[in-house]
Amino acid sequence: MPARRSRRPTARHTPCADQTTGSAKSKGPAVRPPPVRRSARLRQEPPVSLPPTPLPFQHPTPFLQPDTPTPATSQSATPIPATPQPATPAPLSTTPTALPYLEPENPTAGNSSLAILPPTPSSSTLPLHFRGHRIFEKAHDFAIYGPQFNESSPTGFGIKELLNHSMPDAFYNSSARYPPPKCHLGTRNEYITLITNWVLGVSDRIEPILWMRGPFGIGKSAVAQSCAEALAPLNKLAATLFFSRSNGDRDDPQRVFTSIAYQIAVKYPSFREKVNQRMIDDPALATVSLSTQFEELLVHPLRSVDVTGSGLDGRVVIIDGLDECRGTAEQCEIIRVITASVRKRTTPFRWFITSRPEDPIIRTMNSAPVSPVSSCIELPVSRTIDHEILLYLTDEFKKIREDYGLAELWPSEGALSLLVERGAGLWIYVATMIRFIKDENSLGPEDQLRIVVEFAKEVSAKVGEDNPLAEMDFFYTLIMQRVPAKVRTTVRKILLLDFILPFRMYSVAGALPLSIEQFRRVCASIQSVVKVEGFIEFYHTSFLDFMTDPQRSKELCILGDFLVGWRQELLRWLHEVCSRSTDSSHIVFPSSTVIPEGLPHVDHYRFVLEAFWTLCSLREHPFDFRTATSLAEIPFKKMLRLVDDESTWWITASQVKDNLPAELCDKVVRKGHGENESAPHQRETAQQKLFLWSSPAERLTAERS
Repeated sequence: MPARRSRRPTARHTPCADQTTGSAKSKGPAVRPPPVRRSARLRQEPPVSLPPTPLPFQHPTPFLQPDTPTPATSQSATPIPATPQPATPAPLSTTPTALPYLEPENPTAGNSSLAILPPTPSSSTLPLHFRGHRIFEKAHDFAIYGPQFNESSPTGFGIKELLNHSMPDAFYNSSARYPPPKCHLGTRNEYITLITNWVLGVSDRIEPILWMRGPFGIGKSAVAQSCAEALAPLNKLAATLFFSRSNGDRDDPQRVFTSIAYQIAVKYPSFREKVNQRMIDDPALATVSLSTQFEELLVHPLRSVDVTGSGLDGRVVIIDGLDECRGTAEQCEIIRVITASVRKRTTPFRWFITSRPEDPIIRTMNSAPVSPVSSCIELPVSRTIDHEILLYLTDEFKKIREDYGLAELWPSEGALSLLVERGAGLWIYVATMIRFIKDENSLGPEDQLRIVVEFAKEVSAKVGEDNPLAEMDFFYTLIMQRVPAKVRTTVRKILLLDFILPFRMYSVAGALPLSIEQFRRVCASIQSVVKVEGFIEFYHTSFLDFMTDPQRSKELCILGDFLVGWRQELLRWLHEVCSRSTDSSHIVFPSSTVIPEGLPHVDHYRFVLEAFWTLCSLREHPFDFRTATSLAEIPFKKMLRLVDDESTWWITASQVKDNLPAELCDKVVRKGHGENESAPHQRETAQQKLFLWSSPAERLTAERS
């Protein structure tokens, strides 16, 4: 399930580890139907109009070109005459200009090319030239007041629509990923050279698909990022996608080929024109099947492009973290679609893909259609890179010494050697240890290093030698156990909401309830694994994997008993609030509820309600009979009356229904549709959703999406 985003700039290189980054979201209680996407539509405003001035119209002359072409003007040092020159109206034209893919410099122009004819004292001497829809061809005996002719050509509309269905946060140079994970200077040179040589065609690997696989935290994303940055200046980079399942803006399979097409369109005008027109002709192309998207947005436009002359031939598309794309079936389908194109030679690209060695991906890569056109690189956890890890640690400790004014002999050689040994070739482990040591909410780096050294000595006896994957779990446990007990439950609630849906910081803080400053302080207790700017961003998805796996995180797990317990707690709270309150202007909370200053009561109630129904819809966590009975007794009408009239959100009806005991399911559904009404017929479909309206008149209704 999706989690979040944000960015926090730094001037430092990050180590060669798979780190997941995202982007900051807007704050505030604005309503959001999931999934939340930040690709805002570009603004369109009405054209500027002139005061009405009569212009007698004598006789239209449609479709005429100017008699004499306008001579080209050359720039020179000749001074501009002081005497103003009379302006000659330019002929109206619908000749397409370069297709824009960014917001226009003049936002008032919208998407139209605006031409305004100024009034003239003698219209009989003014030849009017029209090209377009012959709207004046047989008109006569009328006058035009305030002439203003708007060309409604949707120039650039298709590209903008393509951007709206893309994942710009997943591009290699996106500010949402800044600073991106990349290899520390002097590390992973062997792999970077191998991949870049393959792209440049100077490698013994001739297959057009190159797959690099390795376990979590080994540095796949860092290698991919370093390769992208090396190839971009050489004009060998076609497109990039860096998936992240802990970020709702970077895991959507439906936006893979739209993202690739958009990035190519930005670089190549001839390709851009074709894609723009296809999106204008059929905007629904962004929602069709993956194979159809690929054909319509890549294959067909490329047939009209001089691939060799344009420089597209041999460029590389980098897809990092394919295993973090939502849905294993979709992951495999992406591979198959790319492979079909490679075999038929319908696209001129090389494809560099990285992933964990997940079974579905392995089977697809080893299948008969794929294996002949692909080559594999193994990126294992290995002690052979101990010298690279030592180089990284040495540089990082030097920066810490400079920042804190510590002695040159700190840390000791023994401590440094121990960290290299315990890291055992796992980049994410040593990178997390460094962030832990630099934690500003501590007694300082010297004390933090002492904790890490003691931990390393203690845990080595438990996991044995060269087992950093298991040791990583112990280190995540250490990080969570050092969070004060009073704060730890709140941290787990924040992580749980973030795991289920891409909640904004304001929404999560309002549900708990916390002020924004309190929310930031709570998250600062785990800043070695997450950072917060509008949304929570995980340095690496392995921490979220750890917190949601009861076998690994045990009593710290945010699912299972913890989820059920919090759901029951919120349900008791809702019962009490409904019994005490009358409407949204008079909400009474239990005495134990402390509302931070500046948070309206109705907002806190709405955020709690949204969090509760979200917890109710999480699959594989059904209601026990006692909790379901309590849910069936909640006064649904009153529950909705307490919410302001502007608030709406989505929850999945089929999932809530599936989590209820069969004997109580109809009762809850019936009450949800009106306490004294029969529940309408509901189709059994995964697409069915409950749209929870705050207005009593709209009550809880079932709709198909």
